[in-house]
Amino acid sequence: MQLSLHTDYALRVMMLLGATGQQMTIDDIAARYAISRNHLAKVVQALQAEGLVETLRGRGGGLRLARDPADIGIGQVVRGLERVDSFVSCMGTGADCSIIGACRLKPVLAGALEAFLAHLDQFTLADMLADRRDSLLELLAFAETRESVG
Repeated sequence: MQLSLHTDYALRVMMLLGATGQQMTIDDIAARYAISRNHLAKVVQALQAEGLVETLRGRGGGLRLARDPADIGIGQVVRGLERVDSFVSCMGTGADCSIIGACRLKPVLAGALEAFLAHLDQFTLADMLADRRDSLLELLAFAETRESVG
């Protein structure tokens, strides 16, 4: 399974917000990761809709985690941003398949997806940051410095 770029960015945003423990702007996050501000704005909107980040408008606005990193499951983030119900086209509602009565692929793939998500459910955002906050922040500061110089 390959996560979408949307989910990849969402996880990166969550890690950065968790590592800094501060409110940040979309522009600042986009610069640190060298990614499109417009795409990142859509990601943040999805994270807000899932109740994972809070956004503050106006001067001094930005975004921050809506909950403690220990209360944010990685599986929850992936489920909220990926279309896991249509992992394969025949898994979606109203799927039209000419071999539906004879195919055993759907339950096999559904089981694999469940195992994948169950594995992610074992980890929280805090687990992703444990003993890595300083390293993450150093790498992102270096990337931001390199981007502004280059």
